[in-house]
Amino acid sequence: MADPSYPPGIGPAPIGFELHTGVPQGNPGVQVGFESLENGPPPPPPSQLYGHNGTVQPWPSPTPTPVELTMEGDTPSPPPIGFEGQGKDDDGLGLVEAEDDDLKSMENEDVKKTCYFRDGIRRIDYVLAYQDSNSKGEAAKEEKRKEFQRNLMEEGLEMEEEDKAKSQKNDTYFIKLHVSWDVLIRYAEIMKMKMPIKLNDLDEETSNFFSKCPSCFDIPEEFKIEEENYFTAPFDRERLKKNVYVIKDKNTFFTNSQRSRIAYEILKRCKYEANRDKFGIKRMLKNDAYSAAFPLHDGLPKSAHSMITVGPDNDRHLLYETWARPGRWYKYQPLDLIRNYFGEKVGIYFTWLGFYTSMLIPASIVGLVVFLYGCITLTGDVPVNDICDVTKSGNLTMCPRCSTGCHWWKLKNSCLYSKITHLVDNPATVFFAAFMALWATFFLEIWKRKEAEISYEWDVADFEEEEETVRPEYEAKVRHKKKNPVTQELEPWLPLWNKCFRISTTLVTVIFMLCLVIGAIFGVIVYRVVIVTLFYRTDNVTISQNARLSTTVTAAIVNLIIIMILNKLYQFIAVILTNIEYPRTDTEWEDSFTLKMFLFQCINFYGTLIYIAFFKGRFIGSPAHYVTLFANRQEECDPAGCLIELCIQLIIIMIGKQAINNIKEIIVPMVFNWWRARSAKKTENEGNLYTRWEQDHDLGDMPPLGLFEEYLEMVIQYGFVTIFVAAFPLAPLFALINNIIEIRVDAYKFVTQWRRPMADRAEDIGVWWGILLAITKVSVLTNACIIAFTSDFIPRTYYKWTEDETLNGYMNTTLSRFNTSDNNYMIELNNKVSASWYAKYGDVSICHYRDYREFGEPYDHTKLYWHLMALRLAFVIIFEHAVFVITMMIGGIIPDVPASVKIQELREKYLAKEAVYNAELLRRNEEP
Repeated sequence: MADPSYPPGIGPAPIGFELHTGVPQGNPGVQVGFESLENGPPPPPPSQLYGHNGTVQPWPSPTPTPVELTMEGDTPSPPPIGFEGQGKDDDGLGLVEAEDDDLKSMENEDVKKTCYFRDGIRRIDYVLAYQDSNSKGEAAKEEKRKEFQRNLMEEGLEMEEEDKAKSQKNDTYFIKLHVSWDVLIRYAEIMKMKMPIKLNDLDEETSNFFSKCPSCFDIPEEFKIEEENYFTAPFDRERLKKNVYVIKDKNTFFTNSQRSRIAYEILKRCKYEANRDKFGIKRMLKNDAYSAAFPLHDGLPKSAHSMITVGPDNDRHLLYETWARPGRWYKYQPLDLIRNYFGEKVGIYFTWLGFYTSMLIPASIVGLVVFLYGCITLTGDVPVNDICDVTKSGNLTMCPRCSTGCHWWKLKNSCLYSKITHLVDNPATVFFAAFMALWATFFLEIWKRKEAEISYEWDVADFEEEEETVRPEYEAKVRHKKKNPVTQELEPWLPLWNKCFRISTTLVTVIFMLCLVIGAIFGVIVYRVVIVTLFYRTDNVTISQNARLSTTVTAAIVNLIIIMILNKLYQFIAVILTNIEYPRTDTEWEDSFTLKMFLFQCINFYGTLIYIAFFKGRFIGSPAHYVTLFANRQEECDPAGCLIELCIQLIIIMIGKQAINNIKEIIVPMVFNWWRARSAKKTENEGNLYTRWEQDHDLGDMPPLGLFEEYLEMVIQYGFVTIFVAAFPLAPLFALINNIIEIRVDAYKFVTQWRRPMADRAEDIGVWWGILLAITKVSVLTNACIIAFTSDFIPRTYYKWTEDETLNGYMNTTLSRFNTSDNNYMIELNNKVSASWYAKYGDVSICHYRDYREFGEPYDHTKLYWHLMALRLAFVIIFEHAVFVITMMIGGIIPDVPASVKIQELREKYLAKEAVYNAELLRRNEEP
């Protein structure tokens, strides 16, 4: 029954819009926007006046109509034209059955496969699906659905139901929702949607010689959709009466994305029980009252005819042919079309991903040149040749790698390691690290300009301040009220003491989880220490000689598995913790959740890399007094350095993560979608139609966290490319190849494998900007430390300045000598050595190890060690200060917002003020 406290035909305001109940609704018998025609009958509803092609339709005749849902109330609204004679069913929902002959005439293939109701006029803006069962709680679910749908209709949504007998498996009901014109303009005003008011007279295309030249990367001209650029202003129904807005056709004035967003705004706030907390389509989906809720795709992504000769069937078909099709991997993205179809949030993500990928091109080229330089100079590198030459340093006897079961070994065994290390550790690496630091700064500064351009062009520049609404969960759970100083209205408010308590609770939990991740990393370190010792002790020469490489590879794989497992656990906990904080808006919720997850992922992915780069082999002591971990000697670096191990670890984690994500994102959804659609297509071939809404229902659903995982994957990759790029110059190239694939995989996913997501709006990339900025600053310091402490750049340079420019004898200075009589195990090893080992090594009285220590007890560090330490610290300070000064200069030179955008913003604000002034002036002139 309708609530008698509300005017006829107007139901209770949804959660979060109670303050808007005083908005004038006009005469209940007169349509909004036609109040001046009170002396005569109103024109027909827009859905009957305009056809879906924008042509004027004849006034409808009172013929029977398909299944329709109407409301029963104390003072019912007049039924639509053509429904006057229809009765109501016993449920009070007004479920009206049409004549069988009429239904058969309307249920044709062309109508059912479109995105319209059976009348072919009213567009389907949202679809709800559910299955009934004989379970114990089905009756309660049915009551919730009836109340939910009753409240939706009181809010003004029109419905049409498809019986389960018409579904492929005969088990799914579909409720199709249509948002009428009156509801559209009411919620457009509430949501402060920006609508066109005047053609942009400042929009001038910039062209130059290069833009006029044809390019194979451009989308063909015949596939481009030229859109007029308008200045916009927040929608207001009073302005609508004064013809302020540019309305060419009421059916197309609101885009499909805007219509679905309005429908979702109603769905997420609609109650299904009288209790204040019982509301929203999210909860209805969570308690299985509905199995799915989604807007429809525009049609099929593929067509039987050629798009070149006939043109695209719909926007989805156009997106597939120009963007999602694998053969279009080298083409530019149709960003405006992506934004129009999927919403601004998705559009900004793909804009950022495309921009990041294009910026990787120069970094990849320079990294490849640095790698090739290492390959070319390999044969002429003196230290490498000394290690590989048995007549020189290669014949030096090295101390055993472990304290039990290990033997002496020759430095020549490190020949392969030294060659591979030179590919990534050469003089060009320093230049590349500095280049990448500047590259990251340019990337962020230019992206700020790009983001300012698209946020203005897509009308989201002030979205978070002007348009974003409060989360219904926040309004329902926060009991305190406080007057908003801007609107002067009472709004939900979380007291400071309550907020601090909640944040403190989540902070303690986050710290505990971060300690858990650090513990997992420590477990991997222990694994490395134990396994490498076992490999060294084996009698198999091949395994013992490659013990360090085998340990690095297996530890990286174990680390990757732990990362994936902990990721799922922490994601579950992070959602709970974020909900405990009661974020006010969706943007605040996403930012808080993102920050927690990234802190976890940062330690999870980068922890082992940081250990290898800065801690491995630094605190092992000397052969006279080794530092042990659980009775095992700590890992040592190869005489050629630890940089190659860092490179191997980075390659396995980076490429392994990308491979797993690509399989999860494309292969798994394809298999599931194929399996769900298999029986449906089989049934359709037998004569039962596979409808548009059921095809979309059988697709996969976008993950609950939306684009979070997509952003996280790319930002973690950005960390690999910047923080540890000195260890792997080819990282930008691998990232570039992955991102080219990633863009098309994501595009294919959105267009063909997923249901159409709700067209969310966003102003920017959110908290990810701050995370990228933090990574960029940290990368400067880490690369400086990698060059100074992990690579051999400082020792080699110092040796060139003080000893020999050709580096002859350099390897001998990096190795310290040890008297084997000062170590009990080595004494025992000399006594028990076999005849073959004795013939090869003799009676070893002195062995060598990588360090800068004096010969003889107490084996203290040499003066050279402290000189190099001072030079390393000086290099770090000079490097990071120089880079930071240059980056600050770049940031000051490049403005955040282009001048053209500033001018257009000022022009738009001026026109908005003029529109308000003219509307007020016209109103006064009309007054008697």
